[in-house]
Amino acid sequence: MTENLVLAPARMTTADIFNSAVASSAISAAWELGALDELAANEKLDVTEFATRNDLDQQATEALFHALASVRIVERSGGAVLRDVNFADVYKAKGFFHWLSRGCAELFANTSSVLPNGNRVGEYYRRDSAAIAVACRDINKNFFDPVFSAVMAPLEFTKVADLGCGSAERLIKVLGWHPTATGLGIDIAGGALRLAQESVDAAGLSYRVSLIQDDATAPRPHPEFTDVDLLTCFLMGHDMWPRDECVASLRKLRAAFPNVKRLLLGDTARTTSLPDTDIPVFTLGFEVAHRMMGVYLPTLEEWSGVFAEGGWRLIRQHLVPLPADSVIFELEPADSAA
Repeated sequence: MTENLVLAPARMTTADIFNSAVASSAISAAWELGALDELAANEKLDVTEFATRNDLDQQATEALFHALASVRIVERSGGAVLRDVNFADVYKAKGFFHWLSRGCAELFANTSSVLPNGNRVGEYYRRDSAAIAVACRDINKNFFDPVFSAVMAPLEFTKVADLGCGSAERLIKVLGWHPTATGLGIDIAGGALRLAQESVDAAGLSYRVSLIQDDATAPRPHPEFTDVDLLTCFLMGHDMWPRDECVASLRKLRAAFPNVKRLLLGDTARTTSLPDTDIPVFTLGFEVAHRMMGVYLPTLEEWSGVFAEGGWRLIRQHLVPLPADSVIFELEPADSAA
């Protein structure tokens, strides 16, 4: 399991902490450059050949694998690298590292500037929306999708709208399962929508998918919304909070999509019972980042307490094993037949 990474002894040394920080960036880079995928497929990689084929600096490439070897993701053997004990778990969790080291790099690098109250006005932090979209695509695939596919199996629909669609991979997957349906992606970030358009085009689905730039938590009326009968929303539901704003957002979604039959809302909630020294992968970064950004993260209990007031009825709650306190809420309009 990913939460059991063998990255350090029970008592971490200062060197362990420092080296793990360097390795975190190396994981993201190795995935972006294709090295992790090659190792996943072939078990072994020749460093010089890999650097030459991808027009990478030889010394810098060797340094990248040195960083990975320091936390036993790879083992260096002559001019080659092989998978080591942590490779499988890290490969599955690579989206988390990309979220941290690429998507939120500037936020964490500027922590000391973000905390002072005098600086917390206007756009006081920046994140890379395209990198976050790529990271969330991988997180969805490895952790949410196994649960999501089981929830989707019995549903019937003709048009799905994905709120906060990111790279559009969820839409592409859903339309692959349902070849007669059409899709609509909604995202506020231009970078994410550009990536989504590229993904849709590459999948040959431009004739079945439309993209709209709008605030998915409070969308303006669009004619394309009228015939949507399934809504999905993953890894951005917390953007609706705090509570009063969440209730308002849920009501706006109900009004904006008058013929929707189901809302599948998947998100990671704020944990309440984890010891500080026993936090699983992603949870600490997720919760610290959102506190720095001034974004309220609800608990699972708080989520369950807003649906009725927001105009929705909770049908089922589908738990996702990782990240901690992750769930897919299956909802229907409260005014539909029970």
